[in-house]
Amino acid sequence: MKKTKSTLAYSVKMVSTAFLITSLLAACSPGGKENTAESESPNSPETKKQISIMVPNFAAETPADNNAVLQKLEELTDTDVEFQWVPSSSYDDKFNITLASGKLPSLMVVLGKSPSFINAARSGAFWELGPYLKDYKNLSGANEIILNNASIDGKTYGIYRARALGRNGVTIRKDWLDNLKLKAPTTIEEFYNVMKAFTEDDPDGNGKKDTYGLIASQFNGPWDIMQVWFGAPNGWGEENGKLIPAHQTPQYLEALKFFRKLYSEGLINKDFAVMDPTKMSDLMVNGNGGVMVDVADNAQRIESKILEKDPNHTDAVDVLQAMVGPEGHRDLPTSGYAGMIAISKSAVKTEEELKQVLTFLDRLNDEELQMLMSYGLEGTHYEKKDDYIVPTTDKLKMRDLNGTNQILMFIPETLGLTVEQTEIRKKVAEVQKANESIVIPNPGEPLISDVYAQKGPQLDNIINDARTKFIVGQIDEKGLQDAFALWEKNGGKEYVEEMNKLYTELQK
Repeated sequence: MKKTKSTLAYSVKMVSTAFLITSLLAACSPGGKENTAESESPNSPETKKQISIMVPNFAAETPADNNAVLQKLEELTDTDVEFQWVPSSSYDDKFNITLASGKLPSLMVVLGKSPSFINAARSGAFWELGPYLKDYKNLSGANEIILNNASIDGKTYGIYRARALGRNGVTIRKDWLDNLKLKAPTTIEEFYNVMKAFTEDDPDGNGKKDTYGLIASQFNGPWDIMQVWFGAPNGWGEENGKLIPAHQTPQYLEALKFFRKLYSEGLINKDFAVMDPTKMSDLMVNGNGGVMVDVADNAQRIESKILEKDPNHTDAVDVLQAMVGPEGHRDLPTSGYAGMIAISKSAVKTEEELKQVLTFLDRLNDEELQMLMSYGLEGTHYEKKDDYIVPTTDKLKMRDLNGTNQILMFIPETLGLTVEQTEIRKKVAEVQKANESIVIPNPGEPLISDVYAQKGPQLDNIINDARTKFIVGQIDEKGLQDAFALWEKNGGKEYVEEMNKLYTELQK
C-alpha cells in the first residue's frame, strides 16, 4: 500500500535490496533455475492493480495509511489503493488546483457539477462511462433519472453517489416543545409561532432569555429548502413552456420577507451570515437553538451527541417534514446523488485499465464492501447483535473510518446491516419516504449552460449575497431588485436565454 513519497522511496529501496538477494540465491540454487514464485504471485506489485483516489474528509483526522480497514479493502479488491485525503473545507480549492496541474489521480470524488469539472469533462480529462455501465453487475442497476441528473450534455462522466431524493427535513428540540406544551408545527404559520416561543418563552427552563428558534449559518441550503415551502421553484420554474429562475418569482420574495421577519424579531442566531456551517449542530446540542432545516438524518446525529452528554436525555429530538405553505405541501429534493466519482484519463490511460477501475468501483457496491467502508471490521469496529450492529465507542479505532464512506455509491441500493434503528432513525426513514410524494423537481437540472460554466459562481454570489443582505436588513426591496438587475446585466439574461434554448431542445 503506497501512501506517501517517503514510504514509497523506502519501499523501492527495500524491494531493490530484496531483488538483489533473491537473484544471488537463485544463481546459487541447483540447476541455476530462477526463483519465479514472487513474480507469479497474483498479489505481487507487478500484477496487482494500483488505484489512487482523491477523497474529501469531513473529520478532523485522517485514517492511518496501514489501518486494518484499508488493508482489507486492498485484499478484497486485489488492488493497491492510495488515498489522498483532503479536508472538506478546502476540497474545492484542492480539486481545482489538481485539475489545473493536469496530474490527476485515478479516481476523484467530484462534489458537484462545478464549472471547472464541466470544462474538464468536456475537454476530455475524464472517461465517458455511459456505454460501459451495462457490463457490470451493480453499476448496470444505476437509476436512469439520477444518471440524467448527474450527466453533462447527456453524458456520464462519473458514477453518482446515491442519496435519498426526499432527504430534507426539519430537526426540532422535542423536549422544548414538551416543556412549552406545544405541538409539532405542520404549517408555516405554526412554524413561526414555535420559533417565537423558542425565543421568548424560556423553553429550556433555566430562567434566562438565551435561546432562539432557527439555527442558520453561511450554508445556503436552509433558505433554499424553506423558500420552496412558499411555492418558489426548485432552481428553475416553468411558465408557458419557458424556464424562469427562482428569484424572479413572487413566491421567492414572499419567502425572503418571512426570513427577514424571523431575523428582525431575533428568532434566528444573529451571526448566521459569518458562522461556520459545521457549528450548526453544536448550537442545537448545547441548547442555544431549537430548529435546524437541513437533511433529516441530522436528527439522529444530534440525538447521539445529546445522549453522549447526558444518557438520560432521551426524547430530546424529533424530525418533521416540510411545512405546508400557501401552495400546499412541497419539499426541496436532492438530486438523488451527492457528487460522483470520476475516472481521469491522465492516470487511467487505456480502455483495459478503465475496465479494471470500473471493476473496482462495481465491487465497492457489494454488501461486503459497503459494510467494510461504512462500519469497518466486525470484532474491531463493531459487533453484531441480532439483526443490527453495535459500533465501538473507541475513538482511535473509529478514526480508521474517517472519510472511507465517501467512495461508496450504493448502487443499485444500500445493503447490509446497520446500527440499531432507534425511534429517531425510524422517524427519519419515514420522513424521507413520505417526502418522495411532495418533492419538487428542477426542470433545468440536466441542462449544462456554457454561460453558467463561465459565470456561475459570480451569478450565484450576486443572488445569495442579496438574499442575505435583505434578510439582515442591509438592503430593502428596491436594493433586492437592483441586485436582480445586476444579475441580468452580468450574464443572467444570457443564462436564461441559453437555458431556455437547451430546454426546448431537450423537449424535442
